[in-house]
Order: sequence, then C-alpha cells, then structure tokens
Amino acid sequence: MRHFQCGLLALALLLDLHVAKAATDGVFFDDFDYADTAALTRGGWIIRDKQGHPGIENGHWGAQAISLVDTPQSGKRLLRLSARTDGTPEGTLQAQLCHQRKYFEGTYAARIRFSDAPVQGPNGDLVVEAFYTSSPLQHDFDPQYSELDWEYLPNGGWGNPNSRLYSVSWQTVQMEPWHAFNQTHEEQRALGGWHILLMQVKDGSIRYFLDGVQVDRHGGRNYPALPMSINFSLWFSPSGVLPDTTAERRYEQDVDWVLHVRDRVLSPAQVDAAVSDYRKNGVHQVDTVAPTTPPLPSNCDF
Repeated sequence: MRHFQCGLLALALLLDLHVAKAATDGVFFDDFDYADTAALTRGGWIIRDKQGHPGIENGHWGAQAISLVDTPQSGKRLLRLSARTDGTPEGTLQAQLCHQRKYFEGTYAARIRFSDAPVQGPNGDLVVEAFYTSSPLQHDFDPQYSELDWEYLPNGGWGNPNSRLYSVSWQTVQMEPWHAFNQTHEEQRALGGWHILLMQVKDGSIRYFLDGVQVDRHGGRNYPALPMSINFSLWFSPSGVLPDTTAERRYEQDVDWVLHVRDRVLSPAQVDAAVSDYRKNGVHQVDTVAPTTPPLPSNCDF
C-alpha cells in the first residue's frame, strides 16, 4: 500500500511539473525594461528602417523613431514610438517595431497609450496608431497573407471624420487599385489614453477585446493562414496630410507591455493576472515561443 501511495505521489509530482511546463512553454512577454534600443534589438525586436508601405510615400523609418522612456511615478520603462512630418517625404519620420515571425494561434494582448493630439505642432493629420500581427503580402490577392489589426485614427480619415478604433481581420488585399477582403469593427469615439487590447485566436475564431469587453468576433476566410510577427507602428496616411502648412507635427504612442500565449485562450482577467505575476516577481521578458522550422524571415517592412 505504501509503495502504491508513493507511486501516486510521484505521478502527481510529474503531472504538476507537466502542467507547470505547459504553463511556461509558448509564452512571450515583454515590458520593455531595456537600457537602450541596442538592448531592445538583442531582445529579438526589429526597428524598421526600410521605405515603403504604409505611410507617406518615400517617407523615412528609422531608429530615431523608437525610444525607451522612464516613468518616475511607477518606476517602469515604456516603449515610445514617435512620428513626425512637415507634410513632405523628406520631413517625415514614421515608426515601426516588429518581433520575430513565429506567432499564430493563442492569445495576444498589449497595454498601449493612444494620443488624440500631437505633442508638437498643429493637429489634424490622418495619423494611424497600431498594434497588429502580420505575415507578408507577397503579391496582390496573396491567399497566404495574414494580418490582425488594431488601428486608432484620432483624427478620422478614409471617408469618415470621426475618431475611431478599428479591429480588422484580413484575408487578402490588392494595393493598387485598392481592393480589400477583410472583416472590420469600429469603436466610434475618442480613445486617447491607456487601453488594453486583446485578441483570442483559436479554432477559426478571432475575438477582439477592448479593456476587458469583447467588441467583435471574426473568422471564416479572414482567419490567419500563416505564422505572423507582432508589431507596433505609428504613421501618417498620405490621403490626410494637413494642407497649407510646413510646421512640423510630432505624435507619440507608448507601449507598457505585450503578451502572447501560444495555442491557449486567456480571458482578460487571466492576462491581467499573468502580467501582474511577472511584474511582482521582477520578470521583464519571457520568450519560450519556439521559432518555426525553418525560421521565417521577419522583414519589418509592411
């Protein structure tokens, strides 16, 4: 009987270890507690420096648009994206940061501060503040293209003057002339300030949550087809640049943390608890999400 009880105890311990391992495998968490952008890139992040879509044609992207800032009130660091323009390609700098292309099903979440107005210059440009996952668009109507977006437009645009937050699930697209196949939801209101954006991607369904409340559910042909990168960006739409001014305008978007848990659906409360646990224990980055075999390129140019 004693041997039987010992066997059960050993089995229970093995099961506990298995559950603990399952809970830590396939997790990516980052709260951007880096000394500088060089350390940020060593953490697997890629700072975009290539011209191209989206944004002002021939505008610039680069390391000057990405910084890490202290928050004296909380003692934490934040990722800051800064974009500026004077309305010309030469005077435009836009921001994009990407992590490796190895993320697919599971839970994605980030805490982000959106801006309703520039920190410098006149207001009114069509500026886009984004958190999204994506795989490359290799050609028009590429059936393998995958992208899940949160895009905040504080000054409206694209035929609608209202401030709004898009959640968009893409099937495919043709850039010129524009012809898109996607599913969208719009929160038609100003959302400047801090928010938690969450996506549950599992079993053909994509659920979008804003500050703990589900706002929409997508799926069908818009469900991702391939592993994606995790990205943040801040850019100007050429269709909404302020006319008749060359004054420089500068916008900022801050990111507190980002989390992905592979293959598991976490509720907003479970995400909050996981992030609180990491921070309580002084854990600033976890990356146990294995790369694809072979690893997929992460170009950070879209």
